[in-house]
Amino acid sequence: MGCSVSRLASRFAFFPPSPPTYQIKTREDGRLSAVTSGPPSAPVANADDDSLNVRLVETRRGNKIVAFFLRNPYARLTLLYSHGNAADLGQLYDLFVQLKVNLRVNVMGYDYSGYGASTGKPSESNTYADIEAVYDFLETEYGVSQENVILYGQSVGSGPTLHLAAKLPRLRGVILHSAILSGLRVLCHVKFSFCFDIYKNINKIRKVKCPVCVIHGTEDDVVNWLHGHGLWKKAKEPYDPLWIKGGGHCNLELYPDYIRHVCKFVREMESITTETRLKKIRQNILA
Repeated sequence: MGCSVSRLASRFAFFPPSPPTYQIKTREDGRLSAVTSGPPSAPVANADDDSLNVRLVETRRGNKIVAFFLRNPYARLTLLYSHGNAADLGQLYDLFVQLKVNLRVNVMGYDYSGYGASTGKPSESNTYADIEAVYDFLETEYGVSQENVILYGQSVGSGPTLHLAAKLPRLRGVILHSAILSGLRVLCHVKFSFCFDIYKNINKIRKVKCPVCVIHGTEDDVVNWLHGHGLWKKAKEPYDPLWIKGGGHCNLELYPDYIRHVCKFVREMESITTETRLKKIRQNILA
């Protein structure tokens, strides 16, 4: 029974758009670009928008995943965005532009293995390898240090986000958007942990040593808002949460409170000095 429930949970977790909403093309100058799928295809970004870099990143599991890096020349921080289970980068580009401009950050988004134009198949272990590879790429190719990264996890994306956040003690912050306590807690509404569960965020949140901002809709009929509330209660360094009254699972970005709250969090994370962060890290380690 355990194995069958585990397989059921895995099927529940991954719904890549089919067909993908974009394709990767090689330009005359050798750089990669993204174009919308289906006739007539068009660039995902404006042809003269050099702020978008499309990259292929190889993971330790041998998959090649697509990453979009949007640069803001005034940014001090970089948002590493892990999306929900029924989206790919073609659908998220406009949101990334909005976040880049309004939050004054760089944005790195990526498609999990088996999503969009990324190779491989979706799985929990692959998403962990995916985010690790993209984070390493941020460090090596763009020179972004851990102290200047905010991890952003939406829905299923909260899984890889908290997996990585638990390993990085000097992160600037974490944003959890419609996040899950665990896969089986969403699927079967159980209140206990099982060895075959996936995305055990309820355990990993305790290991995160930076401020955690939780955003959830009160009318979310996919992931009940109690998941977000539970993660917020268990965070070592919880930031003021945002419970969007009437908000569902896929529409929180449409509420004005959403961008105001995320912007407030980012501004406060910008103002934290290295000395203050190190002091808080030491306090969390001793706690």
